[in-house]
Amino acid sequence: MYASTKFPRTSALFISALLGGVIFTSCASSERSTSSALPQMAADGMANRASAPAGESSISQKAEASSIVRSRPQLIKKAAISLTVNSVDKTIDAVSQIINKQQGDLIGLRQQQPKTDNPRHTATIQLRIPENRLEPTLEELAKLGTVESRNITAEDVGDRLVDFQARLTNLQKTEANLQKIMDRAGSIRDVLSVAQELSNVRETIEQINAQLKSLQNQVAYSTITLNLEAAVSSTSPQPALGLQVKETWNNSTHSLSAFSVGLLKLGIWLIVYSPYLLIFAALVYGFRRWRRTRSPRLTQTPESTISD
Repeated sequence: MYASTKFPRTSALFISALLGGVIFTSCASSERSTSSALPQMAADGMANRASAPAGESSISQKAEASSIVRSRPQLIKKAAISLTVNSVDKTIDAVSQIINKQQGDLIGLRQQQPKTDNPRHTATIQLRIPENRLEPTLEELAKLGTVESRNITAEDVGDRLVDFQARLTNLQKTEANLQKIMDRAGSIRDVLSVAQELSNVRETIEQINAQLKSLQNQVAYSTITLNLEAAVSSTSPQPALGLQVKETWNNSTHSLSAFSVGLLKLGIWLIVYSPYLLIFAALVYGFRRWRRTRSPRLTQTPESTISD
């Protein structure tokens, strides 16, 4: 029992002493740098203000470093342009040549052939162009047809880039310190604990590094959405004579079969309702026969009355 309780206390004291040594070393290095700068500043008569200028100089250095990083705005630019062209297919070929000339990439193409509700041929193209070639590319695209609309949007992501870079630097320092601690750790429990923390830090570093590269890529390359629309509705070419004859034959045979089926259906209806039709025909015939027999009597009665 005594040996089992003594070993964890010894490992804990070892880790505490190691962390204290790291902190003491960092403090000692800062004190040495400060003490080395004091004699030269004392010779100039500024020994009483040694700490204040050091803090101010560090702040000014940080501000200068951040100003160097942010000297140029970090913008994500997106452009959209709509053109009316004579031929969509020819314009797509011309756009491909412009992409190759400007060292860009085609990242999307969608075409819509003429339909009844939309008789015009349309297409949507998405391009990715280096940021410094955005304006020349838009000028080249505008020459392909009549510009209906054109707009450019920009988003400044400089603060996000600086934040990601600072977090990445701090995490890399933490990774290095954890690696040193793991190398000096004695017990397996301490090694596993430090290794788990080191794995979490490295995972966070990979995530931040991926986000940083994604933002840098979006800043380096601008996106253009190009909408094309044909000036007039495109008509399909006239089919060949053989196709026209075949289509006419199919239509005529279909019409004949439909007419035959209609007559057959009519015959079936007449057969089913034939008793009623015979009764109706008999009534009509009897009524007409009765009128014929009655009409001579009506014509003779007035003459006989006059003679009497």
